[in-house]
Amino acid sequence: MREFYFEKLRVWQNAKEYTKDIYILTSQFPEYEKFGLTSQIRRATVSISANIAEGTARNTPKDKAKFINQSFSSAIEVLNFLILSYDLELISKDQYIHLREKLEIITNQLNALSNRIKEDI
Repeated sequence: MREFYFEKLRVWQNAKEYTKDIYILTSQFPEYEKFGLTSQIRRATVSISANIAEGTARNTPKDKAKFINQSFSSAIEVLNFLILSYDLELISKDQYIHLREKLEIITNQLNALSNRIKEDI
């Protein structure tokens, strides 16, 4: 089976693992948050890796950069939901710090990838 380019990217691999972390974490959220924070944070987290994958399939550097930017925006959206989850005491301080640190690595990797793509524009 052929491996696509995006599957080789460390940032996509990290985003995929992060999505699994978020799904496990939010499975412990209260049922009343099923259509609230649980749904929102999962959607935003899935969007990080999905936009990386879609961006690598684009033909022009400008289009590629657009999707990497959308991925970064989704990561910031996840950060917002993490902060809210912590403020609402749905996650512990240790969980918050751990997930925030992992997200910081992903956003740094996205910035580096975006800068590399913009060199081609």
